[in-house]
Amino acid sequence: MEAHLRPVPAPNAEEADLADEPRSFEDFYQASHRRLYTALCLVTGNRQEAEDIMQETFLRVFERWERVSVVDDPDAYLFRAAMNVFRNRYRRAILALQRTLTLKDAADDLAVIDTRDEIMRLLSRLTPRERAAIVLTSILDLTAEEAGRMLGVKASTIRVLSSRARAHMKDEVGPR
Repeated sequence: MEAHLRPVPAPNAEEADLADEPRSFEDFYQASHRRLYTALCLVTGNRQEAEDIMQETFLRVFERWERVSVVDDPDAYLFRAAMNVFRNRYRRAILALQRTLTLKDAADDLAVIDTRDEIMRLLSRLTPRERAAIVLTSILDLTAEEAGRMLGVKASTIRVLSSRARAHMKDEVGPR
């Protein structure tokens, strides 16, 4: 009966050292990025937005990788960070557009839902470059110079794109 059980050889010193080392960020990224992207696509309903949130989330995790790599469940940390990024962007988008477009204050729950839908509709009609510029400058409160560095364009280009985005959104909203 015990004949089929074979003793497992003890790991050599080199294998034991490898088992103690936390995995690299690159390995973590390869193992996690597809699942995170799929989840974010479902949450946001927009592939571009999902990609943006995913990139920002992985950047945040990478910046803290020494601490994240040793937590019990780095994947859970990643998904929680992604949801935080999503919620923060959503809140900032609502506040920025309310300030920019001087939308009426939502007095009831239905008005809040209508406002959110309108913001998402307005953002979806912008070109990707305009959306990036307006999100970076108005929602994430970056300067035109910082946003330009992130997108690899001049600060003046960011100001033009942001201005166009605001004009397009105002045209879409019309007189109130």
